[in-house]
Amino acid sequence: MNVESIAKWLTAIGVPSEVVSIGAEADNAWCVLRAERQVSVGDDQARQETVWEVFWREQGNRYDWACFSSEQVACNYLFGRLAWTQVARGAVGLLPPKENEPV
Repeated sequence: MNVESIAKWLTAIGVPSEVVSIGAEADNAWCVLRAERQVSVGDDQARQETVWEVFWREQGNRYDWACFSSEQVACNYLFGRLAWTQVARGAVGLLPPKENEPV
């Protein structure tokens, strides 16, 4: 899963599209952003590193912020959080057993 496919997967489990923002910060939404940060590699030396940030943004502030070195891990993290929310509110879950199928 990556930033190009996560929206499709979230829609499949019933997460409203306005609750997720990919590539940009938006209030009242879970955001997934690619960012660059400086990492020290020795005496007076640093290098740029690409990271993926996932967080809830509300009133211009970031909450439940997490940072990952992998785009796939960041997307799977967000998918897992939102899938669990869907399960907890009863929007998704186990299918009822088919007729004549042992329980």
